[in-house]
Amino acid sequence: MNSQSYIKQANTGFRAVSRRLASHQSKDRSVLLPPLMLYRRILRAHRALPEVQRSIGDKYVKNEFQLHRDVDNPLHIVGFLTSWQDYLHMISNGKWQEGTMSKSTLEKMSPEQVGQLYELMKETERVRSGETEGKTEDGQDNSAEKK
Repeated sequence: MNSQSYIKQANTGFRAVSRRLASHQSKDRSVLLPPLMLYRRILRAHRALPEVQRSIGDKYVKNEFQLHRDVDNPLHIVGFLTSWQDYLHMISNGKWQEGTMSKSTLEKMSPEQVGQLYELMKETERVRSGETEGKTEDGQDNSAEKK
């Protein structure tokens, strides 16, 4: 394979990678699932979650897959799919409540990602404790309206 054809192949994008992955479907975790198949399996796995977690999870998954739809970098695509496939495996095995993040994973995150993770942690703690007073369904503070 010459360098031009390799570069052309590397720049094919998310959809082309998904077509290549579709031809390698397997139950083996080492083989990546195509994006659409992975997306659907995650949403199906969420059906086993409690309603609140399912709702939050579905919205988050849909948003993330939408944001990564036009990614062209094969390394980003593989990293994205690998992370979501690991998540699917964790959810499918019922270990979602035990999930922890390694220090090395946290260190690889950007400050924005750490901030998002912190906000997610605060929101899940709020939902778990039943603290819904003063918030609307979409999470907006409406305590000023009550006064």
